[in-house]
Amino acid sequence: KRGALRTSPPKSRTMAEAAGEEMPDLASKQDGQIVTPWEVGADGDEGIDYEKLIIRFGSTRISPELIARMERLTGKPAHPWLRRGMFFSHRDMEEILDAYEAKRPFYLYTGRGPSSDALHMGHLIPFMFTKWLQDVFQVPLVIQLTDDEKFLWKGDQDNTLDKFYKLGKENAKDIIACGFDMNKTFIFSNLEYMGHMYPTVVRIEKAITCSQARGCFGFTNEDNIGKFSFPAIQAAPSFPVAFPHIFGTRVDVQCLIPCAIDQDPYFRMTRDVAPRLGWKKPALIHSKFFPALTGAKSKMSASDSSTTIYVSDTPEMIKSKVNKYAFSGGQVVLEDQKQLGADLEVDVSFQWMRFFCEDDATLQMMEDSYGPGPVRAGDKMTTGEAKALLIETLHPIIARHQRARAAVTPEMVEAFMSVRQLSF
Repeated sequence: KRGALRTSPPKSRTMAEAAGEEMPDLASKQDGQIVTPWEVGADGDEGIDYEKLIIRFGSTRISPELIARMERLTGKPAHPWLRRGMFFSHRDMEEILDAYEAKRPFYLYTGRGPSSDALHMGHLIPFMFTKWLQDVFQVPLVIQLTDDEKFLWKGDQDNTLDKFYKLGKENAKDIIACGFDMNKTFIFSNLEYMGHMYPTVVRIEKAITCSQARGCFGFTNEDNIGKFSFPAIQAAPSFPVAFPHIFGTRVDVQCLIPCAIDQDPYFRMTRDVAPRLGWKKPALIHSKFFPALTGAKSKMSASDSSTTIYVSDTPEMIKSKVNKYAFSGGQVVLEDQKQLGADLEVDVSFQWMRFFCEDDATLQMMEDSYGPGPVRAGDKMTTGEAKALLIETLHPIIARHQRARAAVTPEMVEAFMSVRQLSF
């Protein structure tokens, strides 16, 4: 097993070779799709094949039995994103439920790479789900702002380190607006907190070879050395020793990480090194990607503001972007659409409704009326009607978030980001 490896294998052998197995290639394009922490894309209009991704990454599909156990232990209904398969894969979620059942503590960890003044709708997904997890399990949460990462990957004369630091503080306001419990939540900037976390980072860096980093992340000799070391920084919050002000010297508190599956290579590496360091492997629960307005071939990105819906957008901007850019799975000819219905697997309006429509009956109505099937055959919902339904759904969600963000004061940001004990 990898956990039985020596701390320093011979330089002529990679860590995977020392384990007697080949290090998996997680960074290259395979089966017509590429999924890394920095690039997500698929050749087909239907987008990412998640079944192939589960096999490639070696994770486990979330089963109905796992969801039922979660409901039974918490006494709360499962989140719609669990029931609808938007969070679809996991690593060791059973261990987290075992800990909860035995009344042993665990904590949550998620993060944000600050690259824009405001979050877009895709950024909200992990925070909204993490908020639900915190409410249901009543556990502490740490949120990492990777201002250092953004500088290492995107920094230049205009995109300075100070700029990304300030963007992180702005993003913290959006995160706080999601409604996290201040008594149980610690938000930190890597640039500010590194002194506290550095002993943990160094131990992880010592356990990872350059060969492993290349295999997991596709780094080349042309990449700056900061990129090679950053995975250890993202890995560090997975372990309670990174937060002595919260957990003291405890190493037995397991971490649960809700994230999109493109972040999994970081934590596969983290789980590989954990046993050798005497620490518990973090558990993960993976979401599908939030599709770009222009189609499911890629996830939504902050790099193109014209086709991205931000939580700061006005109702007019939301309506214009959806109507102009939302990829349609509808038929080319109106009469064909009314008779046959749309391809819902590629239709962005329907895919976004699966995330943001809270009412199951409304979503089912849209699926029946807009997609193929006997319901409303000959008078199927049009693409324009589907887009109008999405716009109607998004408006109150974004308006509610904007009101919450307006109420976040600098003092609240300082309180959430202060190094302090949390309640658990």
